Amino acid sequence: MKKVPFKGIIAYPVTPFDNNENVDIPLFRKQVERLVTAGSHAIAPLGSTGVMPYLNDGEKEALTEASIQQVAGRVPTLVGVSNLTTERTVYHAQFAEKVGATAVMIIPMSYWKLSDEEIVKHYDTVASRISIPIMAYNNPATSGVDMSPALLKRLLQIPNVTMIKESTGDIQRMHYLRKELGEEVAFFNGSNPLALAAFSAGANGWCTAAPNLIPELNIALYHAIQENDLDKARKIFYKQVDLLKFIVAKGLPRSIKAGLDLLGVGGGGFKSPLKPLSENEIAELESILSAIESEVYQY
Repeated sequence: MKKVPFKGIIAYPVTPFDNNENVDIPLFRKQVERLVTAGSHAIAPLGSTGVMPYLNDGEKEALTEASIQQVAGRVPTLVGVSNLTTERTVYHAQFAEKVGATAVMIIPMSYWKLSDEEIVKHYDTVASRISIPIMAYNNPATSGVDMSPALLKRLLQIPNVTMIKESTGDIQRMHYLRKELGEEVAFFNGSNPLALAAFSAGANGWCTAAPNLIPELNIALYHAIQENDLDKARKIFYKQVDLLKFIVAKGLPRSIKAGLDLLGVGGGGFKSPLKPLSENEIAELESILSAIESEVYQY
Protein backbone atom coordinates (compact mmCIF):
# COMPACT_ATOMS: atom_id res chain seq x y z
CA MET A 1 0.00 0.00 0.00
CA LYS A 2 1.27 3.47 -0.84
CA LYS A 3 2.30 5.75 2.00
CA VAL A 4 -0.60 7.94 3.12
CA PRO A 5 0.61 10.16 5.97
CA PHE A 6 -2.76 11.35 7.28
CA LYS A 7 -6.51 10.98 7.31
CA GLY A 8 -9.44 12.76 8.90
CA ILE A 9 -9.93 16.53 9.01
CA ILE A 10 -7.26 18.37 7.03
CA ALA A 11 -7.51 22.03 8.05
CA TYR A 12 -6.66 24.87 5.64
CA PRO A 13 -5.59 28.17 7.23
CA VAL A 14 -6.14 31.54 5.56
CA THR A 15 -3.26 33.86 4.70
CA PRO A 16 -3.67 37.14 6.63
CA PHE A 17 -2.24 40.41 5.34
CA ASP A 18 -1.54 43.70 7.11
CA ASN A 19 -2.67 47.14 5.94
CA ASN A 20 0.23 47.29 3.47
CA GLU A 21 -0.73 43.91 1.95
CA ASN A 22 2.27 42.18 3.53
CA VAL A 23 1.78 38.70 4.99
CA ASP A 24 1.08 38.90 8.73
CA ILE A 25 3.15 35.99 10.01
CA PRO A 26 2.37 36.43 13.75
CA LEU A 27 -1.39 36.34 13.06
CA PHE A 28 -0.91 33.38 10.72
CA ARG A 29 0.92 31.47 13.46
CA LYS A 30 -1.94 32.23 15.86
CA GLN A 31 -4.47 30.88 13.38
CA VAL A 32 -2.45 27.72 12.76
CA GLU A 33 -2.10 27.14 16.50
CA ARG A 34 -5.89 27.31 16.90
CA LEU A 35 -6.33 24.67 14.20
CA VAL A 36 -3.83 22.33 15.84
CA THR A 37 -5.14 22.69 19.38
CA ALA A 38 -8.74 22.27 18.19
CA GLY A 39 -7.86 18.74 17.13
CA SER A 40 -7.36 18.98 13.35
CA HIS A 41 -5.65 15.88 12.01
CA ALA A 42 -3.34 17.79 9.63
CA ILE A 43 -2.60 21.39 8.61
CA ALA A 44 -2.52 22.43 4.95
CA PRO A 45 -1.13 25.90 4.24
CA LEU A 46 -1.15 27.45 0.76
CA GLY A 47 -4.38 26.02 -0.55
CA SER A 48 -7.24 27.93 -2.12
CA THR A 49 -8.17 29.29 1.31
CA GLY A 50 -4.61 30.54 1.71
CA VAL A 51 -4.80 32.38 -1.67
CA MET A 52 -1.69 30.57 -2.86
CA PRO A 53 -1.86 31.85 -6.50
CA TYR A 54 -1.72 35.47 -5.25
CA LEU A 55 1.56 34.99 -3.35
CA ASN A 56 5.12 35.54 -4.49
CA ASP A 57 7.92 33.06 -3.87
CA GLY A 58 9.13 34.74 -0.70
CA GLU A 59 5.65 34.82 0.80
CA LYS A 60 5.09 31.16 0.03
CA GLU A 61 8.39 30.22 1.63
CA ALA A 62 7.69 32.30 4.75
CA LEU A 63 4.24 30.76 5.21
CA THR A 64 5.54 27.23 4.61
CA GLU A 65 8.29 27.63 7.17
CA ALA A 66 6.01 29.35 9.71
CA SER A 67 3.45 26.53 9.41
CA ILE A 68 5.95 23.78 10.00
CA GLN A 69 7.61 25.62 12.88
CA GLN A 70 4.27 26.34 14.57
CA VAL A 71 2.93 22.81 14.11
CA ALA A 72 6.23 21.48 15.48
CA GLY A 73 5.50 17.90 14.49
CA ARG A 74 2.27 17.61 16.46
CA VAL A 75 0.30 16.77 13.31
CA PRO A 76 1.30 16.24 9.66
CA THR A 77 1.63 19.20 7.28
CA LEU A 78 0.42 19.24 3.66
CA VAL A 79 1.88 22.20 1.75
CA GLY A 80 0.46 23.57 -1.50
CA VAL A 81 3.30 24.00 -4.00
CA SER A 82 1.48 24.52 -7.30
CA ASN A 83 2.64 26.93 -9.98
CA LEU A 84 2.05 27.55 -13.66
CA THR A 85 5.44 26.12 -14.53
CA THR A 86 6.95 22.77 -13.65
CA GLU A 87 10.22 24.44 -12.70
CA ARG A 88 8.60 26.64 -10.02
CA THR A 89 6.48 23.75 -8.76
CA VAL A 90 9.64 21.67 -8.32
CA TYR A 91 11.28 24.60 -6.53
CA HIS A 92 8.49 24.99 -3.97
CA ALA A 93 8.10 21.23 -3.51
CA GLN A 94 11.79 20.92 -2.74
CA PHE A 95 11.63 23.86 -0.34
CA ALA A 96 8.67 22.31 1.48
CA GLU A 97 10.48 19.00 1.82
CA LYS A 98 13.68 20.73 3.00
CA VAL A 99 11.93 22.56 5.85
CA GLY A 100 10.03 19.48 7.00
CA ALA A 101 6.67 19.19 5.24
CA THR A 102 5.03 15.79 5.53
CA ALA A 103 3.58 15.93 2.01
CA VAL A 104 2.80 18.40 -0.78
CA MET A 105 -0.34 19.12 -2.77
CA ILE A 106 -0.26 19.94 -6.48
CA ILE A 107 -3.03 21.24 -8.70
CA PRO A 108 -2.26 21.61 -12.43
CA MET A 109 -2.52 25.36 -12.98
CA SER A 110 -2.94 26.46 -16.57
CA TYR A 111 -3.53 29.41 -18.89
CA TRP A 112 -3.56 27.23 -21.99
CA LYS A 113 -5.47 23.97 -21.64
CA LEU A 114 -3.09 21.19 -20.69
CA SER A 115 -3.22 17.78 -22.32
CA ASP A 116 -3.24 14.61 -20.23
CA GLU A 117 0.32 13.91 -21.35
CA GLU A 118 1.47 17.34 -20.19
CA ILE A 119 -0.18 16.85 -16.81
CA VAL A 120 1.36 13.40 -16.30
CA LYS A 121 4.80 14.75 -17.23
CA HIS A 122 4.33 17.68 -14.83
CA TYR A 123 3.56 15.42 -11.86
CA ASP A 124 6.20 12.88 -12.82
CA THR A 125 8.90 15.54 -13.00
CA VAL A 126 8.03 17.00 -9.60
CA ALA A 127 7.75 13.53 -8.06
CA SER A 128 11.18 12.58 -9.35
CA ARG A 129 12.74 15.56 -7.55
CA ILE A 130 11.31 14.97 -4.06
CA SER A 131 10.87 11.95 -1.80
CA ILE A 132 7.77 12.93 0.22
CA PRO A 133 4.20 11.98 -0.82
CA ILE A 134 2.16 14.06 -3.26
CA MET A 135 -1.58 14.74 -3.21
CA ALA A 136 -3.03 15.31 -6.70
CA TYR A 137 -5.63 18.04 -6.38
CA ASN A 138 -8.50 18.18 -8.87
CA ASN A 139 -10.51 21.42 -8.78
CA PRO A 140 -11.53 22.60 -12.26
CA ALA A 141 -13.47 25.57 -10.83
CA THR A 142 -10.21 27.22 -9.76
CA SER A 143 -7.57 25.66 -12.01
CA GLY A 144 -9.46 25.43 -15.30
CA VAL A 145 -8.28 21.82 -15.57
CA ASP A 146 -10.52 18.82 -14.89
CA MET A 147 -8.56 15.64 -14.36
CA SER A 148 -10.71 12.67 -15.28
CA PRO A 149 -10.75 9.54 -13.11
CA ALA A 150 -8.78 7.80 -15.87
CA LEU A 151 -6.10 10.50 -15.70
CA LEU A 152 -5.99 10.36 -11.91
CA LYS A 153 -5.49 6.62 -12.18
CA ARG A 154 -2.48 7.27 -14.43
CA LEU A 155 -1.04 9.76 -11.95
CA LEU A 156 -1.25 7.15 -9.21
CA GLN A 157 1.20 5.02 -11.18
CA ILE A 158 3.84 7.58 -10.20
CA PRO A 159 5.38 6.10 -7.03
CA ASN A 160 5.01 9.01 -4.60
CA VAL A 161 1.67 10.30 -5.89
CA THR A 162 -0.29 8.60 -3.15
CA MET A 163 -3.43 10.70 -2.61
CA ILE A 164 -6.22 12.42 -4.53
CA LYS A 165 -8.19 15.47 -3.46
CA GLU A 166 -11.44 15.56 -5.42
CA SER A 167 -13.24 18.92 -5.52
CA THR A 168 -15.50 18.74 -8.57
CA GLY A 169 -18.61 18.31 -6.43
CA ASP A 170 -19.49 15.17 -8.39
CA ILE A 171 -20.33 12.51 -5.82
CA GLN A 172 -20.55 9.81 -8.49
CA ARG A 173 -16.93 10.47 -9.35
CA MET A 174 -16.02 9.79 -5.74
CA HIS A 175 -17.84 6.47 -5.82
CA TYR A 176 -16.02 5.66 -9.06
CA LEU A 177 -12.64 6.48 -7.52
CA ARG A 178 -13.24 4.15 -4.61
CA LYS A 179 -14.60 1.37 -6.85
CA GLU A 180 -11.96 1.61 -9.56
CA LEU A 181 -8.91 2.44 -7.49
CA GLY A 182 -9.65 0.20 -4.54
CA GLU A 183 -9.15 0.53 -0.81
CA GLU A 184 -5.40 1.04 -1.15
CA VAL A 185 -5.80 4.49 -2.72
CA ALA A 186 -6.55 7.43 -0.45
CA PHE A 187 -8.94 10.07 -1.72
CA PHE A 188 -10.00 13.18 0.14
CA ASN A 189 -13.10 15.29 -0.24
CA GLY A 190 -12.54 18.93 -1.18
CA SER A 191 -16.19 19.90 -1.71
CA ASN A 192 -17.46 21.20 1.63
CA PRO A 193 -21.22 20.74 1.11
CA LEU A 194 -20.62 17.11 0.09
CA ALA A 195 -18.69 16.11 3.21
CA LEU A 196 -21.21 13.56 4.46
CA ALA A 197 -21.79 12.04 1.02
CA ALA A 198 -18.04 11.85 0.39
CA PHE A 199 -17.41 9.99 3.65
CA SER A 200 -20.22 7.62 2.69
CA ALA A 201 -18.45 7.08 -0.64
CA GLY A 202 -15.30 6.04 1.20
CA ALA A 203 -13.27 9.25 1.47
CA ASN A 204 -10.27 8.96 3.79
CA GLY A 205 -10.65 12.53 4.92
CA TRP A 206 -12.00 16.00 4.34
CA CYS A 207 -9.81 18.91 3.19
CA THR A 208 -11.59 21.99 4.51
CA ALA A 209 -11.31 25.57 5.75
CA ALA A 210 -14.31 25.08 8.06
CA PRO A 211 -12.23 24.16 11.16
CA ASN A 212 -11.19 27.81 11.33
CA LEU A 213 -14.77 28.47 12.46
CA ILE A 214 -16.41 25.23 13.63
CA PRO A 215 -13.70 22.66 14.41
CA GLU A 216 -15.80 20.74 16.95
CA LEU A 217 -18.52 19.94 14.44
CA ASN A 218 -16.08 19.02 11.67
CA ILE A 219 -14.15 16.64 13.91
CA ALA A 220 -17.34 15.21 15.44
CA LEU A 221 -18.59 14.35 11.95
CA TYR A 222 -15.43 12.41 11.20
CA HIS A 223 -15.61 10.57 14.52
CA ALA A 224 -19.26 9.62 13.90
CA ILE A 225 -18.27 8.19 10.51
CA GLN A 226 -15.41 6.24 12.12
CA GLU A 227 -17.90 4.86 14.64
CA ASN A 228 -20.21 3.91 11.76
CA ASP A 229 -22.99 5.90 13.41
CA LEU A 230 -24.66 7.31 10.31
CA ASP A 231 -27.66 8.71 12.15
CA LYS A 232 -25.39 10.73 14.41
CA ALA A 233 -23.28 11.77 11.41
CA ARG A 234 -26.33 13.09 9.57
CA LYS A 235 -27.41 15.16 12.57
CA ILE A 236 -23.94 16.64 12.96
CA PHE A 237 -23.62 17.35 9.25
CA TYR A 238 -26.95 19.15 8.97
CA LYS A 239 -26.00 21.41 11.89
CA GLN A 240 -23.15 22.77 9.79
CA VAL A 241 -24.34 22.49 6.19
CA ASP A 242 -25.61 26.09 5.94
CA LEU A 243 -22.19 27.37 6.90
CA LEU A 244 -20.46 24.99 4.48
CA LYS A 245 -22.64 26.25 1.64
CA PHE A 246 -22.07 29.88 2.63
CA ILE A 247 -18.27 29.75 2.72
CA VAL A 248 -18.15 28.14 -0.72
CA ALA A 249 -20.70 30.50 -2.27
CA LYS A 250 -19.05 33.66 -0.91
CA GLY A 251 -15.45 32.56 -1.39
CA LEU A 252 -13.33 30.75 1.18
CA PRO A 253 -10.78 33.49 1.99
CA ARG A 254 -13.46 36.18 2.35
CA SER A 255 -15.78 34.00 4.43
CA ILE A 256 -13.17 32.53 6.74
CA LYS A 257 -11.51 35.91 7.41
CA ALA A 258 -14.90 37.45 8.22
CA GLY A 259 -15.72 34.53 10.51
CA LEU A 260 -12.40 34.79 12.33
CA ASP A 261 -13.08 38.50 12.87
CA LEU A 262 -16.51 37.70 14.28
CA LEU A 263 -14.95 35.14 16.62
CA GLY A 264 -12.44 37.70 17.87
CA VAL A 265 -9.43 35.86 16.47
CA GLY A 266 -8.76 38.18 13.54
CA GLY A 267 -8.72 37.11 9.93
CA GLY A 268 -6.33 39.75 8.65
CA GLY A 269 -6.57 41.79 5.48
CA PHE A 270 -6.46 40.93 1.79
CA LYS A 271 -4.10 41.26 -1.13
CA SER A 272 -5.68 43.13 -4.04
CA PRO A 273 -7.82 42.56 -5.97
CA LEU A 274 -9.58 40.46 -3.30
CA LYS A 275 -11.88 42.42 -0.98
CA PRO A 276 -13.87 41.60 2.20
CA LEU A 277 -17.48 40.46 2.39
CA SER A 278 -20.14 43.15 2.33
CA GLU A 279 -21.86 44.25 5.56
CA ASN A 280 -24.97 42.28 4.60
CA GLU A 281 -22.92 39.16 3.93
CA ILE A 282 -21.12 39.51 7.25
CA ALA A 283 -24.47 39.84 9.01
CA GLU A 284 -25.66 36.68 7.27
CA LEU A 285 -22.52 34.83 8.36
CA GLU A 286 -22.94 36.05 11.93
CA SER A 287 -26.50 34.74 11.97
CA ILE A 288 -25.37 31.32 10.71
CA LEU A 289 -22.59 31.09 13.31
CA SER A 290 -24.96 32.15 16.09
CA ALA A 291 -27.42 29.44 15.09
CA ILE A 292 -24.65 26.84 15.21
CA GLU A 293 -23.08 27.95 18.49
CA SER A 294 -25.70 26.49 20.82
CA GLU A 295 -25.44 23.10 19.11
CA VAL A 296 -21.68 22.64 18.76
CA TYR A 297 -20.88 21.02 22.07
CA GLN A 298 -23.66 18.43 22.08
CA TYR A 299 -21.60 15.91 20.13
